[in-house]
Amino acid sequence: MKALLLAAGYAMRLRPLTDTTAKPLLPVGGRPMIDWILDRIQATDEIDEVHLVTNSVYAGAFSRWGAERDVVVHDDGTSSNEDRLGAIGDVQFAVENGGLGGDDLLVIAADNLFEFSLQAYLDFWRAKGGSAIAVHRLADPSLAYLYGVVELDAEDRVVALEEKPDVPKSDLVSTATYLFSAEHLGLIDGYLADGLPPDPPGTFLLWLLERHPVYGFRFAEDWLDIGDRRQLLEADNRFRARAGLAPRAVYDAAI
Repeated sequence: MKALLLAAGYAMRLRPLTDTTAKPLLPVGGRPMIDWILDRIQATDEIDEVHLVTNSVYAGAFSRWGAERDVVVHDDGTSSNEDRLGAIGDVQFAVENGGLGGDDLLVIAADNLFEFSLQAYLDFWRAKGGSAIAVHRLADPSLAYLYGVVELDAEDRVVALEEKPDVPKSDLVSTATYLFSAEHLGLIDGYLADGLPPDPPGTFLLWLLERHPVYGFRFAEDWLDIGDRRQLLEADNRFRARAGLAPRAVYDAAI
């Protein structure tokens, strides 16, 4: 099995921090944010390669980061928020350029901080088959409209998925951590060739679950969605506490 980190976004809400530094490379707890995700991947038993897809603006920095960690970095050739490929477009790009076709694939958004065991997620997925989404029950259900909202049946099969609904039907949300069987991964080419949306990733999952089994892995451990400076500071201080570092009142990109 291979892993793919999605890091081609421009994090417009965090500018000017992200004018020259990709959001996943911003320090959290004294380390690049993405290092915490890589730790989780490396704790699994069956992932033998880690790939990352980014854009031309951040490719150099990610290449330097990846060279020290045995991560293969792919530059998708885009240079602005206007010409980006979208999450599914970037998955397709990395599969083609990284020779990932024919393998099962773990896909994680590179700014997605979580506490659950990826090995437990893989074990769940192996038992179910098909493809899977990691889902989290929000402590504040009123915020569900900000996310991809998921409904599961008694067997944890996804029966509905809606991106940022005006009236959410569930407080379970997708956490941008996906497992695709090699068979399902091979369907992306046809999906995009039909002119279907390359972003957000939930649009492909919605298309897929109407044709094949997709399951939801429920986890209760912490999950941090980092979209703005307040959330970034919260994550930084939480991880700084674990590392024995003093908390900060204001986020500073200096590690």
